Amino acid sequence: MWAELLPVGRSASSGGYRRFAWNSADAECRAWFEEQAVGRGLSYELDRNGNQWAWLGDPAGEGAIVTGSHLDSVPDGGAFDGPLGVVSSFAALDELRGRGTEFTRPLAIVNFGDEEGARFGVACIGSRLSAGVLGRDQAYELRDAAGVRLPDAMEKAGYDPAAIGADGDRLARIGAFVELHVEQGRYLAEDQPVGVAGAIWPHGRWRFDFHGEANHAGTTRIEDRRDPMLTYANTVLAARKKARTAGALATFGKVAVEPNGTNAIASLVRGWLDSRAADEATLTALVEEIERAAYERGDRDGVRVELTRESYTPVVEFDAPLRDRLARRLGREGAPVPILPTGAGHDAGILASAIPTAMLFVRNPSGVSHSPAEHAETADCLAGVAALADVLEDLACQ
Repeated sequence: MWAELLPVGRSASSGGYRRFAWNSADAECRAWFEEQAVGRGLSYELDRNGNQWAWLGDPAGEGAIVTGSHLDSVPDGGAFDGPLGVVSSFAALDELRGRGTEFTRPLAIVNFGDEEGARFGVACIGSRLSAGVLGRDQAYELRDAAGVRLPDAMEKAGYDPAAIGADGDRLARIGAFVELHVEQGRYLAEDQPVGVAGAIWPHGRWRFDFHGEANHAGTTRIEDRRDPMLTYANTVLAARKKARTAGALATFGKVAVEPNGTNAIASLVRGWLDSRAADEATLTALVEEIERAAYERGDRDGVRVELTRESYTPVVEFDAPLRDRLARRLGREGAPVPILPTGAGHDAGILASAIPTAMLFVRNPSGVSHSPAEHAETADCLAGVAALADVLEDLACQ
């Protein structure tokens, strides 16, 4: 399975992946998922929001145990973030069938659409729509960098955008969701290939619009300029400094410039801030400080600053009984596996408000994620499959 997915959406120049929502690479990944489901005799289903489901047992049954993740990527992302969870889910089912396991609950594997938000700027769109966190009208207003609307992209890919929206009936039939994911840091020790997530830091995305005045780079005096690039650059530096002081994270990783000419002073710079912290009060204060720094510098530069919050996810505490049950089940010699915090958002975090959710992390020795350098050793991946199989057996067979 891993070998089949590796070439899909991979850039020959960077070695990273460009599997964006509703593009051709995404379509290949979706076809692969359906093939895996049908090839195992599972019931394949596409929900109203374009999420893919593979069912063992009755999809209409109560108390289903669900696992899975996503197959899309950030721009030039790594091979493991998302796909490891989906591949491991199918492999864990194969393992359980090899054990002769008899299931007492329906079991499903899911591929949530557009988890990374790389194309439309909002993370976890598939799960947000299902949980009602993202409304239909809001989704219809989302556009990609080329101005293509989300519903138009869905329709072009062969899906019905008129159906999108909250899927409460489906979620009500789910007893628990367990997502396996590659670790996005280096918290796991050398003797611990698998850990359990404790909580997800609150996080969000904010768009800063810096409005200046376009002019000639070679003829406009320094004192006559209203250069939004200066305000943007100062805001980036302020964000780093203030995040370090707060013990939090702030990243400007995306920027758009107009008119984007080498010999032109920009008229507009748009910068997207990703910020995360251990608690909501710290995150709120941090973003307010960054905003203040932007406005103050904008006043000095003659630049007008606008701030728009594009997405926000409050702190997520995973279901404590489920989390502790997983930690005990996977523990060795009476000692539970490590319970880790994470600053990254996940579909499991979005669904946590509606159903019991938990996460398993597979060790990443590089500590790198959202990059082609992202990596997990084969032995650790297999340990993750075995751990997920044990967890699913414990949850779906009693």
